[in-house]
Amino acid sequence: MAISVFDLFTVGIGPSSSHTVGPMRAAGRFARTLVEDRLLEATADLRVDVYGSLAATGRGHGTFTAILLGLEGYDPEQVLPAQVEDRLADIAATGTLRLCAALGHRKDIRYTVEDMVQHPLTVLARHTNGMRFQALDAGGGVLADQTWFSVGGGFIVRDGEEDTAAAELAAAGTQVPHPFRTARQLLDHCRATGGSISEVMLANERTWRTEEEVRAGLLHLWEVMEQCKDSAITRTGVLPGGLDVARRAPGWHRRLRIEDPDRDPGFWQEWVNLVALAVNEENASGGRVVTAPTNGAAGIIPAVLFYATHYSPAVRAAARQAPETLEATRQEIVVRFLLTAGAVGVLYKEQASISGAEVGCQGEVGSASSMAAGGLAEVLGGTPGQVENAAEIAMEHNLGLTCDPIGGLVQVPCIERNAIAAAKAINAAKMGLWGDGTHRVSLDQVIVTMRETGRDMSHKYKETALGGLAVNVVEC
Repeated sequence: MAISVFDLFTVGIGPSSSHTVGPMRAAGRFARTLVEDRLLEATADLRVDVYGSLAATGRGHGTFTAILLGLEGYDPEQVLPAQVEDRLADIAATGTLRLCAALGHRKDIRYTVEDMVQHPLTVLARHTNGMRFQALDAGGGVLADQTWFSVGGGFIVRDGEEDTAAAELAAAGTQVPHPFRTARQLLDHCRATGGSISEVMLANERTWRTEEEVRAGLLHLWEVMEQCKDSAITRTGVLPGGLDVARRAPGWHRRLRIEDPDRDPGFWQEWVNLVALAVNEENASGGRVVTAPTNGAAGIIPAVLFYATHYSPAVRAAARQAPETLEATRQEIVVRFLLTAGAVGVLYKEQASISGAEVGCQGEVGSASSMAAGGLAEVLGGTPGQVENAAEIAMEHNLGLTCDPIGGLVQVPCIERNAIAAAKAINAAKMGLWGDGTHRVSLDQVIVTMRETGRDMSHKYKETALGGLAVNVVEC
């Protein structure tokens, strides 16, 4: 197991992890190469080719502008939405890219989105989300030439190399105490140690960070999720992109504050719907979100985590009997939830894919729903077997889910789909807890089935905007 929970959950900007965050990271790596290899001063021009799904839906997903920001040296985890708006406005107005400027170096190049070469019908051999970056000298000679792939969840891979995160860990010689790539191996570790899934995952995380750093990092992710939701419920009007999709979160929030002032448990689903919608509206508008494990599915885990931190028996008991312990109770739930969800996410990343462009939306919304179901089952008291069962149920009923965003925008059907998948996750967790952990279909079997279903799925339904709702609903 070479994937950390902090690889699966990262802070970035919307609207897409594979189409915005990944391309920005890849362009940033290329820009860093120009600095490190002392090629920046000789660079007089750029050529960027974008392939497959990135080209087909790139405009709606912010791919091309994300690449520009990456070439300037910005990092998706650090850049703020205001900086994004300022830089993109300046590039559009002046036609000038400040190559590597955010890295402490700068070479002004005449380059804009319109200069990118798009190949929507050409899919490179390794992955449909391909990018090629070339730096050219004054005579047109090639100074640097790199091809990158955005393989889902913000993960990037350079052509000819292994997965970037795995390669870096292998190079460092890191070995975790409980390696796993299948659910069976994960459950074996739980049996051998007598620990929960979150405890096994925490032991692995301590390979790279202290326990205090792990806890602080997970609580920071929760804080960003909450900030994302809070930002969305204050923003009115319509979402950008031209579909004129109304922002519903502010109005729903006002209505819930009136109809449910005392947080009646009978309204839990309305609140879960609100959080999922709010986070994905923020993502659709390019806001700051937590990739969990992708941006297109970023609302599911925050919504189910909201349920866990407001409606779980432990939280309700603390609120009644010892209010002074309520915050500590919630923090403990967050840490265990995200560790468990992260462990489930590792299984999808290792055995299948979390890329909508590779396996359809079952790889994004489906995997997020499965991760959330597992996390919730653990914090509600589930055994490792019950957690595995809950995660399996959630994915089993997302198999075959297509990715067909209208206009290439992460809005319809993506926003509502997150709310539906969050409710599925909660139901799957409850179903898992009513069983004893034994069941006919294993999580490993359903993950392999998802991978094979994605392989068999027509490319039209894998984030190309060439099938489904994308062609049967008129954009305007």
